[in-house]
Amino acid sequence: MARYFDVHPVNPQPRSIRQTVEIIRDGGLVAYPTDSCYALGAQLGNQQAKDRILSLRRLDDRHHFTLVCADFAQLGQFVHVDNAVFRAVKAATPGRYTFILPATKEVPRRLLHPKKKTVGVRIPDHPVVHALLAELGEPLLSSTLLLPDRDEPMTDGWLIKEELEHQLDAVIDAGECGEEPTTVVDLSEGVAEVVRHGAGDPAPFE
Repeated sequence: MARYFDVHPVNPQPRSIRQTVEIIRDGGLVAYPTDSCYALGAQLGNQQAKDRILSLRRLDDRHHFTLVCADFAQLGQFVHVDNAVFRAVKAATPGRYTFILPATKEVPRRLLHPKKKTVGVRIPDHPVVHALLAELGEPLLSSTLLLPDRDEPMTDGWLIKEELEHQLDAVIDAGECGEEPTTVVDLSEGVAEVVRHGAGDPAPFE
């Protein structure tokens, strides 16, 4: 049964953040708010949680997982960013974008796209995510909370708890946080390709 944490969207309670991170470090899968919509999050090396996300969302191994990073310095540890890509990504972060880039050796192989050896990365602009990442000290393995029979992601923390309480270990509810997932931009070939239109303005990459 999932723990439920009702937190302030701007000043999240440190105790709730600490307890959530303890659950993540113990191998848990959590739902948390971002600046685009709710997401599923787990520790980077947690293979079981990765499999739970794939099962919950009914995805195959070609799904691009996202590493949610605290800042640009952390992002740079996990993906290769050349000068041209650096400028494009830097201008759009923090924000409602996910970027697909070639992964460094810091990323566990099982998280990579099997053919491209790429991974998604993003830096959200949301106080709850900032607090989680600061306490965790590493990126969150993440995926949009979009169930297979739905057209739109889940946006209400309490409803997430009601519907998925036997499939998650914790839910952080910080109120409404938008109904659109991120805009996904593939920069792995050095040229921007918008592969999903979402909450971030795609114009700079088209």
